[in-house]
Amino acid sequence: MNIQELSERIVRDVREGHREMRYAPNAYISREEAAELAETPDIDALCDGADYISTKLVGRNVDSCSIVNARSGLCGEDCKWCAQAVRHHTGCNTYEHLDDESIVAAGRVNAREGIRRFSLVTSGRALSDADVDRFCETYRKLTAETGLYLCASMGLLTEAQLQRLAAAGVKRYHCNMETSREFFPTLCSTHTPDDKMATIRAARKAGMQVCSGGIIGMGETWEDRLDMAISLAELGIDSIPINALMPIPGTPLENLPRLSEEDILRTIAFFRYINPDANIRLAAGRALLTNDGEIAFKSGASATITGNMLTTVACATIRSDRQMLTDLGRDVTPDYWKEA
Repeated sequence: MNIQELSERIVRDVREGHREMRYAPNAYISREEAAELAETPDIDALCDGADYISTKLVGRNVDSCSIVNARSGLCGEDCKWCAQAVRHHTGCNTYEHLDDESIVAAGRVNAREGIRRFSLVTSGRALSDADVDRFCETYRKLTAETGLYLCASMGLLTEAQLQRLAAAGVKRYHCNMETSREFFPTLCSTHTPDDKMATIRAARKAGMQVCSGGIIGMGETWEDRLDMAISLAELGIDSIPINALMPIPGTPLENLPRLSEEDILRTIAFFRYINPDANIRLAAGRALLTNDGEIAFKSGASATITGNMLTTVACATIRSDRQMLTDLGRDVTPDYWKEA
């Protein structure tokens, strides 16, 4: 396989609107080509090709987002990777609602620091109608006081609940597929990939964009990663966060080995070939990468979560990320700064 020629073909096909339907809707390469990319020994060529695709189709802009843990712990689901499941003894903070004052203050800080997107994340399978209404009021306050593009990650909500969030100012909803359909049942038994897909479709019906990705390093195979990348292409996802597992003591996955940098970069790169015009977003596990992921932005990544992660603390800060990306020649200026 000539990786450079493949990269150029993908860019050309995307620009000309050619979806060859070789294995799935929205796909520009065959499953066989994708599998070959995952196994190529030439990691440098793989990453260079992914960077070429990203630069040509997404640009040199890096889409930044920050998250706030608006409801922590006390979750009744049994996701094996998660610190917030009540059955796992991880010592994570637990609270029902972070107060509006703290959330809005965090929003102001992020707007001042030039973050594009700001998301409230809540633990648990889903929110009650009363909780949705409470957070809708929080989003209205954020809309009134910041120029941030608002997102939400609040579990398996109904279409009616998602419509209320959209009316309150939420523009993008996050619901990770997490891994392949086949591997998911080994990690979680309390909900299914179909539940997640129903939420994604409901968010779209409510007029929101969708952010959905997954976690690597949970014992899955490369075939599982490929299947996840394909499923996200089939769904036409706009933003794909890739988390590298940081095993948390007290969870069933606590003793899994951490991924190597090459493993993470290879995953980011081949996700770019399969989802060429999506934002591939660095999420948890950036501490496993040199300089908090600098090389990932030369390997197909075009977006990042910055600041503290959900239940792990990132090494990078918003300002250090801004400096690193600026040094790479990336544009990190949010639209609301450009319009001011």
